[in-house]
Amino acid sequence: MWNEFKQFAMKGNVLDLAVGVIIGGAFGKIVTSLVQDVLMPIIGLLMGGVNFSKLAIGHLHYGLFLQSVVDFFIISFSIFLFVKGINRFKKKDEQAKVVEKVDRTEELLAEIRDLLKEDKENSPIGEPLRAKTEA
Repeated sequence: MWNEFKQFAMKGNVLDLAVGVIIGGAFGKIVTSLVQDVLMPIIGLLMGGVNFSKLAIGHLHYGLFLQSVVDFFIISFSIFLFVKGINRFKKKDEQAKVVEKVDRTEELLAEIRDLLKEDKENSPIGEPLRAKTEA
């Protein structure tokens, strides 16, 4: 059972997922710090010295909620850009594979054409040689 677990854990997809989760967590902390420590104070100054972390109605801290919304938009936009970049590279790889397949198909068709042309030229009456040998 332990060996099966090791094989599962060492597969590429599981390791990639683990690395993605760790990097995502670290990235989330960086963005949260950027929003709380850099962006929101600047926005607060532009709005007349508002401190978003202290905005509240009773025990409802809507300023913190606004900071979380800004966090979400920055992280989601960053992920969008990242996925868009990866998809661009995947499309290039797929196009290269399609070109290779088309080239190979054209090559095979050219070979078949040449063989048929050769059969027709070698036939005394214009009939393919293969048809005579099969009969």
